[in-house]
Amino acid sequence: MSGAEAAWNAIRDARAMSLTDLFTAEPDRLSRLAIEEAGLLFDFSKTHLSADLIERFAALAEASGFAAQRDALFAGEAVNVTEGRAAEHPAERGQGAPDSVARARHLHARMRGMIDAIEAELFGPIRHILHVGIGGSALGPDLLVDALGRDSNRYEVAVVSNVDGAALDAVFERFDPQATLLVIASKTFTTTETMLNAQSVLSWMEEDNVEDPYARVIALTAAPDKAVEWGVDETRILPFAESVGGRYSLWSSIGFPAALALGWDAFETLLDGAAAMDRHFREAPLHANLPLLAAYVDQYYSRVAGAETRAVFAYDERLRLLPSYLQQLEMESNGKRVKADGSPVDGPTAAITWGGVGTDAQHAVFQLLHQGTRLVPVEFVAAIEPAHALDDAHHRTLLVNCFAQGAALMAGRANDADPARAYPGDRPSTTILLDRLDPARLGALLAFYEQRTFANAVLMGINPFDQFGVELGKEIAKSIESEGTDRFDPSTRALIARALG
Repeated sequence: MSGAEAAWNAIRDARAMSLTDLFTAEPDRLSRLAIEEAGLLFDFSKTHLSADLIERFAALAEASGFAAQRDALFAGEAVNVTEGRAAEHPAERGQGAPDSVARARHLHARMRGMIDAIEAELFGPIRHILHVGIGGSALGPDLLVDALGRDSNRYEVAVVSNVDGAALDAVFERFDPQATLLVIASKTFTTTETMLNAQSVLSWMEEDNVEDPYARVIALTAAPDKAVEWGVDETRILPFAESVGGRYSLWSSIGFPAALALGWDAFETLLDGAAAMDRHFREAPLHANLPLLAAYVDQYYSRVAGAETRAVFAYDERLRLLPSYLQQLEMESNGKRVKADGSPVDGPTAAITWGGVGTDAQHAVFQLLHQGTRLVPVEFVAAIEPAHALDDAHHRTLLVNCFAQGAALMAGRANDADPARAYPGDRPSTTILLDRLDPARLGALLAFYEQRTFANAVLMGINPFDQFGVELGKEIAKSIESEGTDRFDPSTRALIARALG
């Protein structure tokens, strides 16, 4: 039996206690499991992590070679073993191999120079930024602009990912093609949906007689030669390293629209906040390391308690896109069926991430969370300072509801006389409380989620940096036009015939 197998057996054999009993048995529970870092408070005390269970998970981390793999990540070693390359998103925020950090800083300087040129109106009087990308090339920038740019009057930014023409049409209705900059974000510069959307934007500009539409194009890519071949001038290409994965790329030139909308100082502060979380992840011990503690929680509920999903609720309208961002980060990274060595996994991998915005979600899905038959670990994210100048009652009501939901999930309420009004309780939740939602704290929060994803992968023995599962459907879609439909099943052939002729 390997050390990791023995550690898992010990975890499964740990004594199970209710949350109420854990608070009674561990008087220091809150002081140990409510940890502040980089302007955020992480409260894990309403989870079933006991002091004993944390020690058993720490033994699993040691047996899994966590420290060595973490060091390899920051050293720029080939931790993406299936593709034989590094995963150097931490270098984008100054935490990585010296050469990689220097390269990232050079490319950031190039990006800042481009922003200076746009601000100086060397591209003309630009007011609108139309960013086309998909997946990691869209979700990160969209989240940043929506969360931090609502009060900015620098530029109006639209992020379009869907190949459905209705998405572009909605932007065309409110943007002026004479004042629009097209930003194309694609790591390979071959992504079908992105390139089709980009071509449609150019056609829209041409129809409005924009002089030289290609001069209004900025390319964000790890394949600059492909961008030049497509028609982008090399001086308008902002590269990023091939070793930066798409869903980890908002720190690179992929974050360009956010840096434009928010200003360069805000983007640098975002990087600094992420770097602060990286330093914590590198230095904190195994029993008090925030991303690792979160991974312990994830692994306990998935592999021991049998939970299949994890719900994230942002009690802040500015973070409404956070659940969608986390869906890609977590499920594309850790939704695997084999380990890094190619052997089958020995248990469930990524939970299904879902969520919404409080208080809306309370009136939609919390019925199941409180009284349903499925165990769903819940994560609440909120900020102490409001984002508005309305009556304080708005923000107070928002936060009171957030904290009340966690308390109710844990405590429950018995009702022998009317079972329909009984709440079983003992349902876990984690709360992440930001002092305020600003670039530094958002950077720290997103870096926490990235490193949590990595920590989960190490504990499961999988590679979180490839994503072969997204390729098969895309390959088949391309083949329909070029090869016909004879090789498909009867249902697929009938659908294609009915819809496409």
